[in-house]
Amino acid sequence: MTIEIKAPTFPESVQDGSIATWHKKPGEAVSRDELIVDIETDKVVLEVVAPADGSLSEILKEEGDTVLSNEVIAKFEEGAAGSKSDDKGDSADEKKSEEKSESKPADSGEQPATSDDGEKLLSPAARKMADENNIDPNSVPGTGKDGRVTKEDVANFLKSGGSKAASAPSSAPAKAAEVEAPAGDRAEKRVPMTRLRKRIAERLLEASNTTAMLTTFNEVNMGPIMELRAKYKDQFEKSHDGTRLGFMGFFVKAAAEALRRFPAVNASIDNNDVVYHGYQDIGVAVSTDKGLVVPVLRNAESMGLADIESTIRDYGLRARDGKLGIEEMTGGTFTITNGGVFGSLLSTPILNLPQSAILGMHKIQERPMAVNGEVKILPMMYLALSYDHRLLDGKEAVQFLVTIKDLLEDPARILLEI
Repeated sequence: MTIEIKAPTFPESVQDGSIATWHKKPGEAVSRDELIVDIETDKVVLEVVAPADGSLSEILKEEGDTVLSNEVIAKFEEGAAGSKSDDKGDSADEKKSEEKSESKPADSGEQPATSDDGEKLLSPAARKMADENNIDPNSVPGTGKDGRVTKEDVANFLKSGGSKAASAPSSAPAKAAEVEAPAGDRAEKRVPMTRLRKRIAERLLEASNTTAMLTTFNEVNMGPIMELRAKYKDQFEKSHDGTRLGFMGFFVKAAAEALRRFPAVNASIDNNDVVYHGYQDIGVAVSTDKGLVVPVLRNAESMGLADIESTIRDYGLRARDGKLGIEEMTGGTFTITNGGVFGSLLSTPILNLPQSAILGMHKIQERPMAVNGEVKILPMMYLALSYDHRLLDGKEAVQFLVTIKDLLEDPARILLEI
């Protein structure tokens, strides 16, 4: 029974996708629910699995081809296909191997050739190189079959400074040296940009070109958070089924409280309207091998620290494996990005449109600070808030960032909402 393999149904925000990788070949045995192809969209990589036991009979869309929602991309033959296709594949491989073995001498340019004067046997490529460098073929030791001289033999003879024909000009060695390749690896590789990377580039350029983006900075003493974390992390992990207490939970809670106090930071611009959101869906940027993705914590204002930490960890693991759904990365009213995990001390994050602001975390660095007239070594972190100046004035942006700073330096205020 033949079954049509179709692309998944794409959400409205995704127009099309492209075939990323075929994991199975026509005739290869496939088990039910086994991955057969990856389809890359602007936001995520979607997996298509086998509908039953059987094998692919025909691939209609090759890797790199663009596909639409529910478009037929292959044909699948239901039923056992293991032994028959394996035997066929083995015989094909043997035939291919034999053909490759038979054609190797001709392909490598080492087919023997004999001169009328009884010269040593040379391949055409070797003869050409010998003629170009005025080399006596009889003086070159041959390593090929039956003593044939190969192109590599001539090249090695040149490198070793071997004797040439008596008529060879004295400038020939210098000429040979001039054509040698420079030392070192100068290889280049050209690969097509992935759809996700292209989409990221488009959105970053759009944010830079269509918004009045400005960044304000502040610094926060991470000592109180670190002390609280060190005191309760073991008890926290035991009480919440192994969920670890990290820093991101505190930042999400502080941001949610600050967004409640400054609704304009949680708003967005839609043409000539300002849309104020009565909820705080906070996106957390996650780095993957294919690019940056931003899964969203829905209603972050009502989430506890344990829920935030476990959800972020789950997002991180699924983002690494390409398992995030499109619905988990759409929406969002505010974003937090943490360049500190890679060692960044200070940066200016770019807006995640259509949001009006983004908070950048950085590396915790011990520095001497003046505290009540005394110099103390404190764990400090720079905070950066990039915002759209069309919607937010500097006063609101700075007050928002200072609020986050105050909440983090006195974590009890997060619970007391003061």
